[in-house]
Amino acid sequence: MELYIHIPFCVKKCEYCDFVSGAYDTDVRAAYSRSLIREMEMYAPDFSDATFSTMYIGGGTPSWLEPEYMDAILSAMQKSFHIEPEAEITMECNPGTASDEFLHMIKRHGVCRLSIGLQSSDDTELKRLGRIHDFNRFLHTYELARNAGFYDINVDIMTGIPGQNKRSLTHTLSDVIRLKPEHISCYSLIIEEGTPFYEKYSEDLERQKRGELTQYLPTDDEEFELYRLARQMLSDARYEHYEISNFARPGYECLHNIGYWRRVPYLGLGLAAASFYGEHRYTNTAYIYKYMEETDSGNRPLESDIAITRHDAMAEFMYLGLRMTEGISRADFAAAFDMDIEAKYGQVIRDLIFRDMLISAEGRIRLTEQGRDVSNQVLCEFL
Repeated sequence: MELYIHIPFCVKKCEYCDFVSGAYDTDVRAAYSRSLIREMEMYAPDFSDATFSTMYIGGGTPSWLEPEYMDAILSAMQKSFHIEPEAEITMECNPGTASDEFLHMIKRHGVCRLSIGLQSSDDTELKRLGRIHDFNRFLHTYELARNAGFYDINVDIMTGIPGQNKRSLTHTLSDVIRLKPEHISCYSLIIEEGTPFYEKYSEDLERQKRGELTQYLPTDDEEFELYRLARQMLSDARYEHYEISNFARPGYECLHNIGYWRRVPYLGLGLAAASFYGEHRYTNTAYIYKYMEETDSGNRPLESDIAITRHDAMAEFMYLGLRMTEGISRADFAAAFDMDIEAKYGQVIRDLIFRDMLISAEGRIRLTEQGRDVSNQVLCEFL
């Protein structure tokens, strides 16, 4: 089983971000930390027989939380749940928010993997995104992490940034590759409604959808070329492209995310955190004061509880599993659903194979290179 813990605090919310996070004062951060520990204690009896093989502490910016609060949270996590001795424990970290003291403290608690949100090594692009760091601050944080003994580091890179082009992305990729992180996530900027970016670039978004020339954002064709450039450069640098947006040195794939794509059960704790177990998906409230009020009253802060139908479970198996380069196993599908995959998706699979979007070989089905290029459209075929 897997565990996710949400820390919803940021120094400043980025203009493109639609995650449940924000800038709160120290009193709220202290109160939330106490509520999060209470939620752990509430769930501990129900999961006393569970063993957690991976944990992920995300946000927000977990590395911005005061060391004493994070120390208490990690101590409570170890006390409340049975965690494998060699568990993969990841924490998200933004440049300039983690001190040497903080990094050594979380290392003592078993955090063995850091995910650092660089996005770009171009300071102009970072300003456009509303990030609080520049490239030099990232380099300082990266050096602190290595000196603290972190030998499994992911660096986030973003494509589709307003004004980004092949030259600037090549520069960013080259800068990151030279550092030799174990893992690189390279994903496209998605502009969501309700964010400042949506207001700023809504006209460009409409042009993008119509296949027209844009003023600030890359066109669809330009975005495609940026993705292919990233894929080629990272492949040439011997990073394995094991999932649509993720690249790793051999043996450093993110086990926690692989669990999501394989539908491994997970427990999510904290504001707006999601859980998946017993073929139900649970979601906590996204309102921080309601979250704290409920947990302080001894109630689980659930907002929704949705039972997953057999049909939905099959669809999830396909569109999550096909994100991975290795694809999905026909035998695993049959074992999970007591049904041959052809009986459910035979026509869809045959059609996608005919269009060179899927390949079927050695008992597995996976995306072709062409299929990965338009993966969103291909995966939607199974919904």
